[in-house]
Amino acid sequence: MKGHSGTRLPIQAVGIWLATRALLLLCVFKVLVLPGPDVTSDVSVIYQGWYDVLRTGTYPLDDVTWQYPPAAALAILSPGLLPFLDYASAFFLLALLCDAVVFGLLLYAGRRPGKCLSGAWVWVAGVPLLGPTAYARYDLMVTAVAVAALLAGVRHPRVLGALVGVGALLKVWPALLLAGTRRGRVTRRSWTAAALTGAAVLAACVVAMPGALAFLTFQRDRGTEVESLGSLVFHVARNFGWEGQVLLNYGSVEFLGPYVPLVSKAALALTVAAFGWLLVWRVRARAFGTTTLADAAFAAVLLFTTTSRVISPQYMIWLVGLAAVCLVFRGSGMRRPARMVLVATGVTMLEFPIWFTHVVHSDLWGLVLLGVRNGLLVAATIAACRELWRQTVTEPRLREQAAVPAQSAEPHRADVTPAGPAGSPATAR
Repeated sequence: MKGHSGTRLPIQAVGIWLATRALLLLCVFKVLVLPGPDVTSDVSVIYQGWYDVLRTGTYPLDDVTWQYPPAAALAILSPGLLPFLDYASAFFLLALLCDAVVFGLLLYAGRRPGKCLSGAWVWVAGVPLLGPTAYARYDLMVTAVAVAALLAGVRHPRVLGALVGVGALLKVWPALLLAGTRRGRVTRRSWTAAALTGAAVLAACVVAMPGALAFLTFQRDRGTEVESLGSLVFHVARNFGWEGQVLLNYGSVEFLGPYVPLVSKAALALTVAAFGWLLVWRVRARAFGTTTLADAAFAAVLLFTTTSRVISPQYMIWLVGLAAVCLVFRGSGMRRPARMVLVATGVTMLEFPIWFTHVVHSDLWGLVLLGVRNGLLVAATIAACRELWRQTVTEPRLREQAAVPAQSAEPHRADVTPAGPAGSPATAR
């Protein structure tokens, strides 16, 4: 198909990327304003507040909203690279730069033999589907590291590991990118590089500033956020007299009240079960193909996102980036879950920021939006895991079983010396 190998499709993709990103910039610079809460306040208020504290040489020890690994300080401090701009403006332009880097990597990879440009198109469409939130959180920067890691990891396991080590110290979840590494030398090299890089970055952060590990306590005390899968229990219960509240807690809007700790523990149990499934898959997997690394990463992050007690809107950018990497490979079976993630991303922009009031009030429209978005995430998770299992466990086992009868059907030739007329061995003449 010419669209995958010629120049026409990339030119169209670049044009659409430029147009949609211009719209995103107009939104974050408030030339265009979407209904609902101001999504840029996290940058102009929270991030800038952290920036001011970090510049003094310490982590925000007294701020419970600081719930990120220590290398996140690098992302928060990065607008200082553009001192001629105010903090928020510099942050938005750096987000645009990271967006462009991911797009360029996907275009470059998609034009190589055996690849296609579907992944670039997923990225072109997925980022604007999330709306201005994509540029108003540092998750896009982390996703850029993850995309680079997976694309490099097919041929360079040590580069994969090093980038995963950095990514995990930015926001933990990139550690899941190692789930699908090929057994043996590739796993040893990539996991060792990740451990060494992560340890080096962590040590540097601990030495550089006090409070590098404070995020562990703050993260532990989180509740059930109003957009999570478990929150649907309380959205429904509020309409039948449940006496809990919706309050800003630990930096997000959460449910507080009776049975909330129970649901939070249930979400944690689901996450543990998801980790158990990944371990079982890893042990049972019989074949690791060229798509397995990206496919397994996508399935793993879907599992941990969907079961989390917090599903913030910006989490969708992780899934869009990983889906895009999967679809760079022609042989990936993740097209259906990738489409589900794209639709879920569009619904996410509707529930936040556009109609977030309905979500907070647990009315019918808020329930519909959350039910559709979270339902799509559950469906995408199941579909991705089933496809991963089929490609790496079921089909290889069936091929092995089919090969055994074929071998046993070969004529069995006994090594017997022919007998002579009297039953005695024949002699050579």
